[in-house]
Amino acid sequence: MTEVKEKDNLWVIVGGCIVFMIVVVMFLKGEKSDHLKSGAVAQLQAETFANLEKRKTRNDVTDAQKAGK
Repeated sequence: MTEVKEKDNLWVIVGGCIVFMIVVVMFLKGEKSDHLKSGAVAQLQAETFANLEKRKTRNDVTDAQKAGK
């Protein structure tokens, strides 16, 4: 009888995983600054600073709160 040798697919699977990881990293790298383009971060930052200014100018806050501590 002749033996049938099975094909070893380990390197194909490892290579596929590496290619998949590279594609995911490239996709995430392209998406990393999209949230900055929408203006949502700048709007939230402006609202935050406005609220901080309101808190500092209120009469019932302590000096430590006015100093931002």
